[in-house]
Amino acid sequence: MATSAEGAGIVPHPRDTLAADGDGGAATSASVKDLPVRTVDPDITGLPPASAAPVEPAALVEADIRAGLASTFDDVVANVRRAYVGKDGTVRLALCCLMAEGHLLVEDHPGVGKTTLAKALARSLGLTFGRVQFTADLLPADVTGAMVFDRDSGRISFRPGPVFTNILLADELNRASPKAQSALLESMEEHQVSADGVSHPLPHPFMVIATQNPYDAAGTFPLPHSQRDRFLLRLSLGYPDRAAEDELLATALTRPTPDSLPGVGGAQFLSTFAGAVQRAHVAPEVRGYVLDLIGETRSHPDLTVGASPRATLSVLRAAGAVAVSTGRDYVTPDDVKLVAEPALGHRVVVHPAAELAGITASTTIEEILSRLVVPVGGFR
Repeated sequence: MATSAEGAGIVPHPRDTLAADGDGGAATSASVKDLPVRTVDPDITGLPPASAAPVEPAALVEADIRAGLASTFDDVVANVRRAYVGKDGTVRLALCCLMAEGHLLVEDHPGVGKTTLAKALARSLGLTFGRVQFTADLLPADVTGAMVFDRDSGRISFRPGPVFTNILLADELNRASPKAQSALLESMEEHQVSADGVSHPLPHPFMVIATQNPYDAAGTFPLPHSQRDRFLLRLSLGYPDRAAEDELLATALTRPTPDSLPGVGGAQFLSTFAGAVQRAHVAPEVRGYVLDLIGETRSHPDLTVGASPRATLSVLRAAGAVAVSTGRDYVTPDDVKLVAEPALGHRVVVHPAAELAGITASTTIEEILSRLVVPVGGFR
């Protein structure tokens, strides 16, 4: 039975669209032509009638919105934890990474719940989910999609790959070749895929959750520094404690799967939360604290590569998401401390001599935080 190009998820190339409109004629997009005309209400600037209800102060409205965002955020975390038995702080940071419109790198042993966490996040927010198992023979087109010849239409068209989703789980990213790894760079940075000179936008929001096993280097290709720098946060799920693992065993038959979770937060929640993160106030004292932290990573004797300007922005974005998740519209030094290691640990490079002495990026960042002067007050 023949399958149409539209049903197979094939996007016609603009060159084919022009050719179908005739010779020399200008092609007109039906989607643009059929758009409704927006009109402006002439009375929109007029004063409200005397009988209208009193308007609440903007500050009270903003406070109610922030309280609602924090409450929904907690509901999403609780919903994820119905399927994922793990640390509450890990789930909150992973959700903050998504709300800050960033990407997440998870480094840990197999079997600790990375896929479950990613699926539960997508399902709880009503987002689409895709998964790619990265292997040594994976090609870039297997991730982004490719130009194919469609026999039904007789045209060369673009067939989207699994990257066209809201949350993409790039499982064992470091097992793929550098060529396949680089297929994600444009998607992560520009939120689009280019094929045959045409850019195809990805769905919004778009988040990559990449996993890698740092303890097994056989047959792997370590991520280059430029690609690690594109991940907003890096987390390690770790082994569950005894009580959590006992809960995992006790609820093995009754615990819901990620696919069966109900949606808690929707598109309105995502867009409102992202807007609140962008508007979160960062006082000059907090900015100075972040700049002191970044500057120390660039001059520390145990580090050969410090944090980049992109890392500076990442710290503030992640800290802003943490602030909004607690109902605040301003960032504090405690927010910066919470995200400092997840945002910087994968971006700095430890000196080989220090690495031989057992020094890691995480311990170095903790040491820097321990001796930085923390500003007090005046953050609103």
